[in-house]
Amino acid sequence: MAASEQLWCVVPAAGRGARFGAGRPKQYVELGTRSLLVRTLERLAACDHVAGLMVVLAADDAYWPGIAEFGGKPVRTTIGASERCGSVLAGLRALPDSVSDASFVLVHDAARPCVPVADIGRLVEQAGPAGGGLLAAPLRDTLKLADAAARVVATEPREARWRALTPQMFRRGELVVALERAERDGVTVTDEAMAMERAGHRPLLVEGSESNIKVTTRADLALAQYLLSRDSSFGIGD
Repeated sequence: MAASEQLWCVVPAAGRGARFGAGRPKQYVELGTRSLLVRTLERLAACDHVAGLMVVLAADDAYWPGIAEFGGKPVRTTIGASERCGSVLAGLRALPDSVSDASFVLVHDAARPCVPVADIGRLVEQAGPAGGGLLAAPLRDTLKLADAAARVVATEPREARWRALTPQMFRRGELVVALERAERDGVTVTDEAMAMERAGHRPLLVEGSESNIKVTTRADLALAQYLLSRDSSFGIGD
């Protein structure tokens, strides 16, 4: 694919975020003056490689602000499912007809507002020739295997272990087939790469920034606010 090619990005945002403990879905908690979801969409739209955004919402979502575009880039919505994999599949099926089965698409977590734009560009440039891939971070901590009583059973090797991040990038048709296969097999895949692995693909790991955090707890939200406050192009007070 050409380095200048633009891709649509699917953003699954139908989850409840129950672990966060807010009075609304986690993606709508405030991060500065805007919601977490809007911050994420803002970051994605700032990337030259992103052509448009497909946001996947819950059927009873009462918080979506009805955004139609960001920076001149179209924002469309569709209804998702109870599981992330079902929402991603719904988003892929709802993409415009101009996105062919052979076209690459991105999938990005709604709760990752701090992904560096440069990382997305590097993913597009490196994963395209490799047939697909994902941003990821090599593990640097010592890993422990625990028993049911939280006692250490063994120290696990960390070499060749990576933490999966997003965006993840695959061809639309191949990803749809992989997700449908997992669905038929009754397997709940936790990210797109897992579905592709099950279908026989070997996604490329593209090292991404440690700042690309997923907001799961209130402590994560505070860290995201701090990270965004240091980015002059995305002032947290805006």
